[in-house]
Amino acid sequence: MSRMAQVIVLARYEDEVMEPLTRPDEARTWRGCFVRVPWFVGGWYVEFERWQERRGVLRDLESLPWNEPACVQVMLHDEDDDVFGLWMLRDGVLVEMGIPGIQRVHTAVRSQERSPGFLSTRAARRTSV
Repeated sequence: MSRMAQVIVLARYEDEVMEPLTRPDEARTWRGCFVRVPWFVGGWYVEFERWQERRGVLRDLESLPWNEPACVQVMLHDEDDDVFGLWMLRDGVLVEMGIPGIQRVHTAVRSQERSPGFLSTRAARRTSV
């Protein structure tokens, strides 16, 4: 499956906390580095060519020693998503926040890999009618 994925982290004044994820690290389960968004205080992004390549990035983000965990917002967008999903820290765990009018759809997967599904505005409209 070749779904592009982007991850954006918004966490004001958390430069020191995010610094380890801005450097390459072969010990991580995912490849790449977060890059600072130059025009935004406390913003970083990383892009992946396949969704499997981002496996573990949420776990690594939730393990960081955030100064203000309640202010951390992670936006994740897979190629098939209609919108970015929003994840926030709750009791030390990144939890996907519900977005009104948006539904995560899971389809049958033939391989052993578990698909993250996709975010749809159309599926939410069908179920609300």
